[in-house]
Amino acid sequence: MMKSASIGKYLPLGGFVAVVLAFMACSPAYSADEKRPPNVLLIMADDLGYECLSSNGALSYRTPHLDRLAAEGLRFEQCYAQPLCTPSRAQLMTGLYNKRNYIRFGILDPKAKTMAQSLQQRGYATGIAGKWQLEGGFEGPKHFGFDEYCLWQLTIRKSRYANPLLEINGVVKQYEGGEFGPDVVSDYLCEFMERNKEKPFFAYYPMMLTHSPYIPTPDTPDWDPKDRGEEKTQGDKKY
Repeated sequence: MMKSASIGKYLPLGGFVAVVLAFMACSPAYSADEKRPPNVLLIMADDLGYECLSSNGALSYRTPHLDRLAAEGLRFEQCYAQPLCTPSRAQLMTGLYNKRNYIRFGILDPKAKTMAQSLQQRGYATGIAGKWQLEGGFEGPKHFGFDEYCLWQLTIRKSRYANPLLEINGVVKQYEGGEFGPDVVSDYLCEFMERNKEKPFFAYYPMMLTHSPYIPTPDTPDWDPKDRGEEKTQGDKKY
């Protein structure tokens, strides 16, 4: 199994903004005479508590890479999340209250204007890897402003962790060699940043972790590279 890259490795590339503002309406791309805009890395953790980051005072876990992002990027210290991850994911994309977002649950309005579209119009390379859950078919991510994607639950919902089924730029790929979904998508996003390091980029990482089901990982002794146990888990798999 490929060793997972560290997103923290890419912090020096032009300076990172660890959180993104839903701003910039239709503005022209920057000129060669203007200062290069900062790279933007947005990480959305799924079901991760404020108290779990050591930069917020946690004692149970160590999160050095996220701590560095917090120290060197921008911090928003007064934020509100929805009770479920899917509404939060939609709201983060548009900056709108969800009363104005949905056609119905889990479907982002095709007419919505997103942060990726705004940054794309400013000349940014845009990539997303992780959890989608906003429907729209294979063209959904591109329609909403992403040049490239590697996603779970775009048109199909199967395993996200051990031996995941992912959709990568219009191609369905079932992993069967003991791959771990979060490693695959984070590696993809790191490669996207490496390919685009000479120009401003927006890299959006809506994580699968730390959402249940809580299964073994490649770093735990009971990891089974042939396991497909998650596909038997019912109830919370929709989210």
